[in-house]
Amino acid sequence: MLAFARETRLAETTYVQSARLPEADYRNRIWTVAQEIPFAGHPSLGTAVAVAQLRRQEEVTYVLETGAGLQRVTVAPNGRAAWASVLQEPVEFGSEFDAAAVMEAVGLEPRDAHPELPPRMISTGLPTLVAPLADASALDRVNPDRAAVRALDSQSFNLYPAWANRAAGRARARSIPSVPAEGEDPATGSAAAPLLAYLHDRFGVSRLEVTQGVEIGRPSRLVATIEDGRLCVRGGVAVVGTGHVRLP
Repeated sequence: MLAFARETRLAETTYVQSARLPEADYRNRIWTVAQEIPFAGHPSLGTAVAVAQLRRQEEVTYVLETGAGLQRVTVAPNGRAAWASVLQEPVEFGSEFDAAAVMEAVGLEPRDAHPELPPRMISTGLPTLVAPLADASALDRVNPDRAAVRALDSQSFNLYPAWANRAAGRARARSIPSVPAEGEDPATGSAAAPLLAYLHDRFGVSRLEVTQGVEIGRPSRLVATIEDGRLCVRGGVAVVGTGHVRLP
């Protein structure tokens, strides 16, 4: 699995297997070019659409099994593409981090950090170091030192510098994996949800539309909401190719 994921050089490669738990419809194993990860939002959405097309189901809800637990994924047709949403794991708030150190790790100045919101590790299935920014223009200047990012914490995580317009329910973000072999991610549902969780906890924000990937030429839009006390992320999915791969 790891060898093929490295061959594709995609942010994530997923493998669909029979579920081990009776409550699940299928097992979704997610790999980067460096490791298997317990959960990710982006490949959970895309894989659900692929499964629905393979099973010839247009509007369907699945329970998928990942390393983080069980997540509900809903697929709905949208013309030649589809919409998909994933209900993520209950939010876990972790430690706060020194803002100056986090800003330095992504090539920014201490003044670029949000004055009220210190960087904080938050997880809805995959650890995310949410690093709120004072101004959206700082995202254009992000130039991460990958070794410094890795040194911030001992576990694997995504560093998520983000700026939010709370009144409008909109945000811009970038996602830098702590593992140096993994490149910047254009769409990170497992990070958009923790960002909303932080803003909801501090300011009561309940819906957030996140734009990501602009700076690397791969723009995406994810919508994060709160449903029954859990974080839900949805977005559009398009199938860009199908085929068969024969592995030795």
